[in-house]
Amino acid sequence: MRILVTGTAGFIGFHLAKSLLEDGYEVVGYDNFNNYYSVSLKRDRHAILEKTAGYVGIEADLCDFGMLTDVFSDHKFDIVCHLAAQAGVRYSLTHPFAYQKSNLEGFLNILEVCRHAETPRLVYASSSSVYGGNKSLPFSETDNVDTPVSLYAATKKSCELIAHSYSHLYDLQTIGLRFFTVYGPWGRPDMAMWLFTQAMLADRPIEVFNYGKMRRDFTYIDDIIAGVKASLFTTDLDMYEVINLGNHRSENLMDMIKILADTLGVEPRMELLPMQPGDVEATYADIDKARKKLGFEPTTPIAAGIPKFIEWFRDYHHR
Repeated sequence: MRILVTGTAGFIGFHLAKSLLEDGYEVVGYDNFNNYYSVSLKRDRHAILEKTAGYVGIEADLCDFGMLTDVFSDHKFDIVCHLAAQAGVRYSLTHPFAYQKSNLEGFLNILEVCRHAETPRLVYASSSSVYGGNKSLPFSETDNVDTPVSLYAATKKSCELIAHSYSHLYDLQTIGLRFFTVYGPWGRPDMAMWLFTQAMLADRPIEVFNYGKMRRDFTYIDDIIAGVKASLFTTDLDMYEVINLGNHRSENLMDMIKILADTLGVEPRMELLPMQPGDVEATYADIDKARKKLGFEPTTPIAAGIPKFIEWFRDYHHR
């Protein structure tokens, strides 16, 4: 079985491709290595994949429709997993057109090539950010998501709507996965866990927004990958699905900071700041649908996952 994974130089895409290769699948990876965060980190991830039998890496942009068409002409894909996107809520405030290009035009291009190639299934990354200012916790797939509070969230919701139209019009099976605050080894430098760790080790204060009154459903990367793989291979899914993948634990931000500090053996210095535009106070995933349809059951609390991230972080920067 040959699987296309977009975003293989990214955090989740790298881990998914690595796991699929270990299972014996052929993987074609597609990434443009943009400079939103450290390109060297992306190169380091990708170098691991390129050393693995069964992997073919392609460096190109999703908005290059001709290149995408050529890739689909050269390879017959049994499944496509589209994880590439312009990430980040705060970045969307200052670089809106990056989201229009990557998240909307890029996604439409993926849908078009999948349609013409008669790809049996497209799995794609959505986000917990689509829940916006929703005050009802935990967030359920049946909740109204018509009030995004950031452009990033709006593009992810738009992708779900566009996917629905393609499933309806062209019988293309589309499975959207709403990820909740994924963390772990090889994670993203723009996310709080990396930023806090880096600042604490340098004895710098950490920026804590909403004065620390934040809650997040932190989900360890291994649990996310188990859910993504289930969405790739489970046979009895509907033609159109949207499914939460989270840890089903809404953790206080201050508790996360304490575990980080204890693991690092430091006393954190905090700069307490107001809420940032586009941010939300709390996330919490209702995962009943994922349990029933995917057999998804996360097993990693932050007390176990954070030390694994710290161990990798120290080793990576030492090397």
